[in-house]
Amino acid sequence: MKRKLFLLAALVFVASFTVPVMMAAAQENVTITVAVVNNPDQRRLLQLSDTFMAEHPTIKLSFVMLPENELRDRVTTDVTTKAGSFDVVQIGTYETPIWGKNGWLASIDDLSAQYPDNVQKNYNVDDLIKGIRLGLSYDGKLYAAPFYGESSMLFYNKKMFAAAGLKMPAEPTWDQVREFARKLHNPAKKQYGIALRGLPGWGEVMAPLDTVINTFGGKWFDDNWQPQLTSPEFTDAVKFYVKLIQDYGVPGAANNGFSESLTMIAQ
Repeated sequence: MKRKLFLLAALVFVASFTVPVMMAAAQENVTITVAVVNNPDQRRLLQLSDTFMAEHPTIKLSFVMLPENELRDRVTTDVTTKAGSFDVVQIGTYETPIWGKNGWLASIDDLSAQYPDNVQKNYNVDDLIKGIRLGLSYDGKLYAAPFYGESSMLFYNKKMFAAAGLKMPAEPTWDQVREFARKLHNPAKKQYGIALRGLPGWGEVMAPLDTVINTFGGKWFDDNWQPQLTSPEFTDAVKFYVKLIQDYGVPGAANNGFSESLTMIAQ
């Protein structure tokens, strides 16, 4: 690759760590190609990029915005084959430590030491949430600049709950969520009980499904790294998730990921 790839993990701010490119741009025009997931948060980067380019007229930012599964496939192929199509990429905490170990990424810590006036004065690494920082590190070095952190949470429509005489408890169980979905489900009015991801992919269906598996007491591996995919807790969680979608979910859930589900809830 012409330069080492700069990673912006599931989570990214393009102006944060293009420092070496900025140094080169002081003498010549340069285009930085940025690959990001196509969702509302990242589309805000396009708006922010205008400000960045106005402040750095010799630097042009070119964005490639893709659905998450396609982004992960293209970026992984680009990095492993050393094609060098992208200068900055957005991926998640799964890839970051692995790619850092493989030497495919530029260490944020190394960049900070190399360009202290640009990085250390403008980016306070100590402000990062510890869990996110550790997830984006390998062997004590940070390999990604987080744009945001993600977690699983439950959203519900207060007006629909009130109309159905329902009240959401502070800490609902999944059985309660299923019962709420059952009472709200009314396909004849194009009203569906729950919107859950069904689109295959590590960052699609597996994100919320992992939350359900954890809640049911399941795990992928035990402490000796033996697979636990056939354990009662794991299989019960998967069966529950699938049946919940089949009984009270949005039709065609197998094609719905984060963006599709977000659109449906907004509508």
